[in-house]
Amino acid sequence: MAQQLEFEVVLYPDPVLRKVSEPVRAFDEALQAVVAAMFARMRKSKGVGLAAPQVGLRQRVLVLGPTGEEKDDLILINPIVVARAGDRTVFDEGCLSFPGIYAEVTRPDRCTVQSVDLTGRPLEAEYSGFTGRIIQHEYDHLEGILLVDRMTPAEKLKHKSALDELVTRYKRARPPEGPRREAARQG
Repeated sequence: MAQQLEFEVVLYPDPVLRKVSEPVRAFDEALQAVVAAMFARMRKSKGVGLAAPQVGLRQRVLVLGPTGEEKDDLILINPIVVARAGDRTVFDEGCLSFPGIYAEVTRPDRCTVQSVDLTGRPLEAEYSGFTGRIIQHEYDHLEGILLVDRMTPAEKLKHKSALDELVTRYKRARPPEGPRREAARQG
């Protein structure tokens, strides 16, 4: 019996969040396990979308649960946003990699996406409203673009202490590099 994957959400400013993701090339049981584990993590974290970099994977995989109903779940493998259209709307966006931080982000209301399904079969669809917004947010993650990059200067100032705390937590959780590491062990 295969071991079930379990992921934790990677928090800002972990460098994996800044890397552009690589296309999925193998459409196999391992990919199905990754997608299942991503949905489990998204639901456990009470999110509506999750991108593979947010669980430490540099793969072009997005999962979405825009309504909270499993029948409405979406899986986008190797997505490409080929068009954005409609009114530019402002919405208070959150992000699992930025817990407790919400910022007003302006995005087009609609996007057209080319992707493939879990078997590699090509798909193309237009998404609008909340679903379109989630896709654009999660797609940003595949490109190394984060919520903080979409914030206005006023939003960054408003969230400065929370952002600084995430950086401090990250640095505290990581051992120092190079010569400083040796000094830290001796000291």
